[in-house]
Amino acid sequence: MIAKLTGKLDETGNDWAVIDVAGVGYLVHCSAKTLTALGETGADCTVFTDLQVSENDMRLLGFAEAGERDWFRLLTQVQGVGSKVALAILSALSTDELRDACAAGDAASVSRANGVGPKLAGRIVNELAEKAGAMPGSGTAGAARISPVGGASADAVSALQNLGFKCAVAAQAVARAQEELGEGAGEGDLIRVALKKAAG
Repeated sequence: MIAKLTGKLDETGNDWAVIDVAGVGYLVHCSAKTLTALGETGADCTVFTDLQVSENDMRLLGFAEAGERDWFRLLTQVQGVGSKVALAILSALSTDELRDACAAGDAASVSRANGVGPKLAGRIVNELAEKAGAMPGSGTAGAARISPVGGASADAVSALQNLGFKCAVAAQAVARAQEELGEGAGEGDLIRVALKKAAG
């Protein structure tokens, strides 16, 4: 699977861009925020990608940040959310705003996206509420920031989940532990302090 492209921005449209990588042009479908982040035509750029294959279509989706791609994959797991709807949501909301909305059960914010009605927005926040705590974003609505994603903090969250803690509880406990210990804290120390936070 194509996971990332680095090249020059060759052309853009309303919801797509062509990235020239060593003379090969890749058509990637993007959110409005990603298109803005890519800059001007001719500029060097990098996009994180997700390849979607169906019976009659093969589509490459591009994202300015890996965290946005993570949210896209999570959104498309919800029934009724295809790639177009997921991109519309990511165009309307930043990953911070989306994380906060899911953590707070704020369906109204999600329904701001084109093609997302109140019923679908409600399903999205209900299904993703517990997962929101471990996703990228600042999390001002009760979901604390986990940074760096994929580092010791993410491993610590996974360890707490394996011990039976819900995702949001584990994420908040690890974030509080990281605040106490500092950004360079190791996984073992994070788990030890987070267990006290989660149980407290």
